[in-house]
Amino acid sequence: MPVLFSEHYRTARQSLDRARLRTMLTMIGVAIGVASITAVLALSSGVNRVLDKQVAELGDSMAIIRPKSNSPTLADLSNPTPLTAYTTSPLEERDLAAIQKQPDIAAVAPIMTLSGSVRSRSATPKLSTIVATTPEFMAISEFNLSDGQFLDEQTRHNTAVIGMQLSIDLFGTEQSVGQRFYIRGQPITVVGVLKRQNQPINYNNIDFDHAAIISFESGKLFNGGVAQIQQINVRAKSAANMSQVKSSIEATLTKNHDKQKDADVFVGKEIAKPNSNFFNFISVVMAVIASISLIVGGVGIMNIMLVGVSERTREIGLRKAVGASNATIVGQFLVEALIISSIGGLVGFFGGYFIAFLVSLVIPYDPGFSWAIAGWAAGLSIGIGVLFGLYPAIRASLKDPIESLRRYH
Repeated sequence: MPVLFSEHYRTARQSLDRARLRTMLTMIGVAIGVASITAVLALSSGVNRVLDKQVAELGDSMAIIRPKSNSPTLADLSNPTPLTAYTTSPLEERDLAAIQKQPDIAAVAPIMTLSGSVRSRSATPKLSTIVATTPEFMAISEFNLSDGQFLDEQTRHNTAVIGMQLSIDLFGTEQSVGQRFYIRGQPITVVGVLKRQNQPINYNNIDFDHAAIISFESGKLFNGGVAQIQQINVRAKSAANMSQVKSSIEATLTKNHDKQKDADVFVGKEIAKPNSNFFNFISVVMAVIASISLIVGGVGIMNIMLVGVSERTREIGLRKAVGASNATIVGQFLVEALIISSIGGLVGFFGGYFIAFLVSLVIPYDPGFSWAIAGWAAGLSIGIGVLFGLYPAIRASLKDPIESLRRYH
């Protein structure tokens, strides 16, 4: 068997060398398809790695509560404004109080995002997020301040802690403690500036470099006295019994919401799961679109193989005349197709990572490497070679040796 494969490989190389330009163009077609899919998977892996790292840094004593959401669908991509933008969160202030009373809970902090923008006397940043929360948020999320202090009971009225980039956008400096800006015409004094995060993708779904954090009471005033809580962050006293903490929080929410299970509780690695699922879904959709170019590469393989079968009819007839079986002919042409697809796949794999690293220069995370991505690239390359090379190989094996020799004698 190894001797036969070696002979097939030698014959295939000779055949491909005779049509180098066609072979190279076909390999490029396969390489483009594999590169597209590899780049998408590498960037998706990078996002998941960032989220997993953030969750690991939080420790195992963290829990996140969010309104229940369905798995992402194609409708989420086709709808520019998701339905959740118009829905009211089921999380209420009484949930905060009830969770805080539980014996295993150390701290609880709500997150409430407000619509609108911020402005100073001289600038109105295009990118900003208004976040309302409580002083416990700082201890739970373990953020660090570059200047000033975080919100507390004494500085909770008409004050804010802002992200470093928002500070630069508003006032042209990173040290803006004591400066004033405006939210819906209301003057707000800066009491603290966060250290730069460089994490626009995170489990809170907030880019804190561009955020203005105000007190929860101020947030309710801007929202007509109503608390619209999008997320609750919880820190347990110990990581030893987080499963019990999760069950206790779920029971409390079910009791408060008339036995309706309209909220999800995530602990440990589950915290990154919703965002990871969303990015994975987008990656799958993009990979499916990118696979079109891989199919084009496969069609190129079939084309060059069919041309090769037509040009080598006499050779096929001679091989069959001296005893070559149909399986031998099929194997010969399949090896030829696999050489094209494998080399194209290898070039595409490295090319895909090169593209991903170029993209990473303008986004805040690096592409991730995993053997699963390498396995996908190899599997797709081999699969395309077999799938599109099988028909020409079978067609070559079914040629009648007498007719083949007579036609080209």
